[in-house]
Amino acid sequence: MQLFYAPDIVPPDYTLSEEESKHCVRVLRMGVGDELHITDGRGNLYRCEIVDDHAKHCRVRVCETHAAFGRLSYELTMGVAPTKNTDRFEWFLEKATEIGILRIIPLDTVHSERRILKTERENKVITAAVKQSLKAYHPQLEELTPFRQVVEAPFEGQKFIAHCAAAVSPQGKNYLPRLLQAGGKVMILIGPEGDFSKEEVEMAVKHGFREITLGNQRLRTETAAVVASVMVATVNESATEENNTETTR
Repeated sequence: MQLFYAPDIVPPDYTLSEEESKHCVRVLRMGVGDELHITDGRGNLYRCEIVDDHAKHCRVRVCETHAAFGRLSYELTMGVAPTKNTDRFEWFLEKATEIGILRIIPLDTVHSERRILKTERENKVITAAVKQSLKAYHPQLEELTPFRQVVEAPFEGQKFIAHCAAAVSPQGKNYLPRLLQAGGKVMILIGPEGDFSKEEVEMAVKHGFREITLGNQRLRTETAAVVASVMVATVNESATEENNTETTR
């Protein structure tokens, strides 16, 4: 299946952008009558047929629409401090998109290594991952956001903060999979290589975040963020499998 991303698509007819047209006609060598798929990034998957294979403005006709294609049973928001090395942060964006994520909030923290984010470039990385992994949902990438603003904002769901220091709350730090509840909304905060400051952890706990560990290994920022994403996906997929087993008995 060849998947294209077009957030502005309106059935029944649509003309691909010049870049996408070139990729479709010149690179993939597709022509009139060939079938391709387009997603608007909001869950709609359109099965289309090429009606004009022009290399600069390829036109397609929507034949079938699948709503909520591949919709996950949970909504994951990751707040992550961008790494100094751009490639490492982009690796996280790519992998998180493949795994399944709703929203990414780049965090501006006390120990942040990077305070300028090229969101246009980063969104291109996400879009490429959406197309490669055949996703119908395009993760939302926020602008670089102050840590305080994120923890103080309303959020209806489970909230966690991962850090390497000793716990500041009486409840201590718990292994993330033990706390996760399947379904619903989840927000996880991952700090920079220098970790969150004690004051930031205290601020998060004060606003309802639970302190977590991702295991005994010491992980880089982007690795920790991917590991946390996998943990959320695994807990939810396991719950789905258990529910499916129960209904077939």
